[in-house]
Amino acid sequence: MATDRLRGLLDSRKLVVAPGVHDMVSVRLASTFGFDALYMTGFGTVASNLGLPDAGLATYSDMVERVRRMASMATAPLIADGDTGYGGLLNVRHTVRGYEEAGAAAIQLEDQEFPKKCGHTPGRRVIPTGDMVKKIQVAVEARASRDFLVIARTDARTAHGLDEALRRGDAYARAGADVLFIESPESVDEMREIGKHFDLPLVANMVEKGRTPVLSRAELEEIGYRLAIFPVTALLAAVKAMSAVYDHLQRTGSSKGAAVALEDFSDLTGLMGFEDVWEFDKRHAE
Repeated sequence: MATDRLRGLLDSRKLVVAPGVHDMVSVRLASTFGFDALYMTGFGTVASNLGLPDAGLATYSDMVERVRRMASMATAPLIADGDTGYGGLLNVRHTVRGYEEAGAAAIQLEDQEFPKKCGHTPGRRVIPTGDMVKKIQVAVEARASRDFLVIARTDARTAHGLDEALRRGDAYARAGADVLFIESPESVDEMREIGKHFDLPLVANMVEKGRTPVLSRAELEEIGYRLAIFPVTALLAAVKAMSAVYDHLQRTGSSKGAAVALEDFSDLTGLMGFEDVWEFDKRHAE
């Protein structure tokens, strides 16, 4: 686990790139590339674990166990999606304590009404600003260490405009949030306005073909973002590749001739830790 490094990384004012991880294979694989942080995507985790949309269907119990497993294997700080806190203020306290104990380095809480929806999909509605302020205050109070970061996300931009999203960001900063997440700006100009408005570290949510332009590292740093998450990039790539493989199998009855690059099986067994199993068997063979 790596729970105490994220605050220092964000304070350095260099962009922290956090790829999305959605299951234990993606955690293992992403951890081999030396990223400064990993992002446990709610969309991907719900999809891979339950096969359901990220629409408030996953419970705290569903998610906290995934946090525990991913954090135990990750070599970089794990940022974990905590949705709306899974209920009222008491639920928020329970969620924050549970995620911190599970080994996450940060929890992301959002101001959507329950049941929440994925941030780049339509139909999102937000709770009153004051209600979210109370959630943030409870979250900050509930954590055992200030190194466990509270990321406050507002989804107000889509339905209420950028000015309302900025006002909410100001309120959430005053409530004690460590990082602000203004979801779904719809242009580079809006992203620049967000960057100029706040002093706290800001999250850029890079969803390919979503509402927000996907920018380069240099562009994001110049605007003022300090954390860039790519929540579904790897999942999109995996689904695209799997679709091609399944299509070829269905059409031909074999994997022979499939025009899809495949990982070497021996490399996959290495990634999953089979060498340790084989060495153990050698040491304890009768």
